[in-house]
Amino acid sequence: MRAVGVTEFGGPEALHVIDVPAEPLGPGQVRLQVTAATVNPTDTHARNGAYAQRDPVKQFPYVPGMDAAGELVEIGPDVDTDLQVGERVMAIVLPSGAHGGYREDLVVPAASVARSPKGASDAEAATLPMNGLTARLALDLMALEPGQVLAVTGAAGAFGGYVVQLAKQEGLTVVADASEADEQLVRDLGADVVVRRGDDVAARIRELYPDGVDGLADGSVQDELVLPAVKDGGTVTTVRGYRGDGQRGLRVHPVLVRSYGEEQQKLDQLRQLVEDGVVTLRVARTFPAEQGAEAHRVLEAGGVRGRLVITF
Repeated sequence: MRAVGVTEFGGPEALHVIDVPAEPLGPGQVRLQVTAATVNPTDTHARNGAYAQRDPVKQFPYVPGMDAAGELVEIGPDVDTDLQVGERVMAIVLPSGAHGGYREDLVVPAASVARSPKGASDAEAATLPMNGLTARLALDLMALEPGQVLAVTGAAGAFGGYVVQLAKQEGLTVVADASEADEQLVRDLGADVVVRRGDDVAARIRELYPDGVDGLADGSVQDELVLPAVKDGGTVTTVRGYRGDGQRGLRVHPVLVRSYGEEQQKLDQLRQLVEDGVVTLRVARTFPAEQGAEAHRVLEAGGVRGRLVITF
């Protein structure tokens, strides 16, 4: 079975097509024939070895990838599902060793899989699970009420864009950051107010909301630089483990999407929101498996709007 992975850690050039055995199918699991796997920043850390010490599997090859889409080809024992063999599905993947989204043969818990949105290509469907569930978790942790104000940094990115769209659907007022080039995109996603991005974004937000906003989703990983945008006692979600500075009673929640790795109902709700036109799927470019290294180079060069997807 083909996969895109590394047999030694390194830069994008370390990523290449490798042969891996089919994964065994156990109770509660399903098998996918993957045709599309989204490239995310976390995948680059799996490739360069930054996460190796966390992984219980201490041997090569390593296969990155937290999103996959394709065809459901086998259902294991003790699976309670209405999914059927032959359906187009998408899945969130929790990588470990050679088990990752960048492989043709993939076995995952049935609870990690949902139908792909109607009318979406496999490449489009593959962009939803990890970032969509991360956005869903961020909003669930903040638990804001309709009418409250949420600030979103990195709003033009995948996580930030999903947060904006989900927050608007739930009745929040959204103030988001953007570069001049991305301003229209962020407005189209649904932001009520757009401020210019940068290290002074907190001051720009405070100019509009002198008491501070109720919540902040920090998709641009600015950490302590953006905390001043939030009112005393407000709530913040971060995506790289930052836990705040302990001041002003701010409630800071690091978002770890692994905790939603088997929230099938939430993934299926995201599917429905795509079909309802609330959430949009953005593919910037696709790469055949043999060009996986180039996909990582393009991602690390920055400036990508929409997702890069490896296809099989």
